[in-house]
Amino acid sequence: MSTIRLGDEAPNFTAKSTEGEINFHEWLGDSWGILFSHPADYTPVCTTELGTVAKYKDEFDKRNVKVVALSVDGLDSHKGWVLDINETQNTTVNFPIIADEDHKVSELYDMIHPNANNKLTVRSVFVVDPDKKVKLIITYPASTGRNFDELLRVIDSLQLTAYHKVATPANWKSGDDCVVSPSIESKDIPDIFPKGYTEIKPYLRMTPQPDSK
Repeated sequence: MSTIRLGDEAPNFTAKSTEGEINFHEWLGDSWGILFSHPADYTPVCTTELGTVAKYKDEFDKRNVKVVALSVDGLDSHKGWVLDINETQNTTVNFPIIADEDHKVSELYDMIHPNANNKLTVRSVFVVDPDKKVKLIITYPASTGRNFDELLRVIDSLQLTAYHKVATPANWKSGDDCVVSPSIESKDIPDIFPKGYTEIKPYLRMTPQPDSK
């Protein structure tokens, strides 16, 4: 069983999906990616999750994020389930769902937790950057649906902090002030952050979001 940590390269795999065979790294290309698992097809919480993701496609596209789901059931089951998702969630599933009947991908990403269930995946989420590095890992129990607004918020933070020398404080959302990286000396802040900054403590300095208009 693999142990994946932040900063590791996301393991590559080739698998069948509802949109054809996928080589994960090739499919991602230069995009960010979300890989998220579902305990099984035709389950109520998963049905609402996949419907929500389909409705959020424009938000993911704006952030150059590709989304791929996974379930341990087969393609025929997936295809029937997609019809149910479209009907009950009033949407159209617009991303691939991996068929992982042999648990190959689930085991590669440690998505099966025996103390929860020794056959079905927990609700794992992996966010991967364009360099194929794992930037976020969240694991939910099967009984708790994911908050995709929170995933968008985290992706906004990951993308901002990847390109600017800031961190994001508690409950931050896009447009809020950011924390100046501790590695930057106060004397250098005006050149790096022309919008200015506020020093609350020498180690706690806030600046407007660098890329906001």
